[in-house]
Amino acid sequence: MKKTFVFVSLLVLVSLVLSACGPPATPVAPAPTEASVVATEPPAPTEPPMPAWTAPEGALVAAFVGAAPTLDGMGDDAAWAAATEIVVPVSGGMNFDGKGGTDVSVKAIYTADEVYFLVTYADPTESWYRSPWQKQEDGTWKKVTDPADKGGDNNTVYEDKLAFIWPITAVKNFETTGCFVACHSGENADIKPYGNKYLAEGETADIWHWKSVRNLNQVDDQWLDSTKLDTSTLELQAKTIEAGRHSDAKDSGGYSDNYASMPDPADATKTVPDKTKPGFTSAGFDATTGAPGFILDSEKVALDQAALDAMPVGSYIPGIVKSEIVGDRGDIKAGWKWADGRWTLEFGRKLDTGSETDVQFSDMSASYYFAIAVFENAQVRHAFENGASFLVFQPK
Repeated sequence: MKKTFVFVSLLVLVSLVLSACGPPATPVAPAPTEASVVATEPPAPTEPPMPAWTAPEGALVAAFVGAAPTLDGMGDDAAWAAATEIVVPVSGGMNFDGKGGTDVSVKAIYTADEVYFLVTYADPTESWYRSPWQKQEDGTWKKVTDPADKGGDNNTVYEDKLAFIWPITAVKNFETTGCFVACHSGENADIKPYGNKYLAEGETADIWHWKSVRNLNQVDDQWLDSTKLDTSTLELQAKTIEAGRHSDAKDSGGYSDNYASMPDPADATKTVPDKTKPGFTSAGFDATTGAPGFILDSEKVALDQAALDAMPVGSYIPGIVKSEIVGDRGDIKAGWKWADGRWTLEFGRKLDTGSETDVQFSDMSASYYFAIAVFENAQVRHAFENGASFLVFQPK
C-alpha cells in the first residue's frame, strides 16, 4: 500500500515537471475590430495668382513713394530713383543754337494724394533778359524789344518756358496728334503771326505753362477751350486775343508789367498804367545787366521821376513784378534751376484738385495722355512733341 502511494505521487510529480517544460501557449489573437474612419474636407479651391503688373510699352510710369520730393530744381531726392525715365524729342521751334529743339527727359512719382514730375532738358542759354526797361541817351526809358516782332512774336529778349497739355474732356485725335489738334498756325497772321490755339466745340484741356521769369515757385495753371479770335470789333478782338487759352481762376498774386501809374484822363480819381516808364525798383537786381529779370512784389520800391533821372544812361530795370499766385491758378508747386546748359524742373499738385479746369488723376488704372512744348527764349514759337505721350500709375 505504501509502495503504491509512492508510485502514484512520483507520476504526478513527473507530469507537473513535463508540463512546466512544454512549449509556450499559443497567444490568442484579439478579436478583429472595424477600421477607424476619419472624415476629411476636400481641399479648398485656391485663387490663381495675380499676374505681375507690367507697364504699357512707352508709358511714363508714376512710381508710388512714401514721401514727396523737395521741389528745389536739384532732382536729387531719393524718391526719384524709384521712377523710370522717358525721353521725348521736341523740334520745330526757334533758337536752341539753331537746332530748333531738344530732348526732354521726364520722370513721375506719386504719393497718397499728389503727383510729381521731374523734367530735364538741354538749353544753351538761361533766358532771363525778358524785355527790360533801359534808360536812353535823352533820359527817357524804353523797353528792349525784338526788332522783328510784329505782334506777340518775341524771339530774342524773352524767357524760357515749358508746357504740358492734358485733355480734360475727350479731345478727338489727341492721342495720336497731340497738341497739333489745338494749333492753328497762320490764322489771323496780320494780328498773331504764329496763329491761334483752340479746340473743337465742347472740348477742354489743361495747360501747365511754366515761365522761367514770370512764375515764382509755381507752374502757371491754364486751360484751353474752343474760343476763337473774334476780329469783328476792336473790343471783341481784345477780349478774344488769346483765343482758346485762358488762365485758371485766382484770388491774388501772379505777375504784372512794371509800369508807372498816372491819373486816368477819363476819371481823375482813378489811375491807369503809364507805359512810358517803369514804376518800381528793388535792391534785388543788377542795374548794369537787368538780372535776374524780375522784381519781387514783396521787395518792390516805388520809383519817382527824381530817382529815374538819377540813374545812369544805359541802366536796366526789370520789366516784370511778380509774387506767388493764390487760388486755382497757383495749385502746381514747382522749383527749377539752370546749370551747365540744362534746365531741371520739379513740379507737382494734388491728384484731384476738384477744379473743372484741371485734369483729374482720380482713376489709378487709366492712361492720361499729354503733349510737351518747349520755348527757348521765344514767346510763341515753341519746339513741340510729334504726337503725344501718356502717363500711367504703377500700383502701390
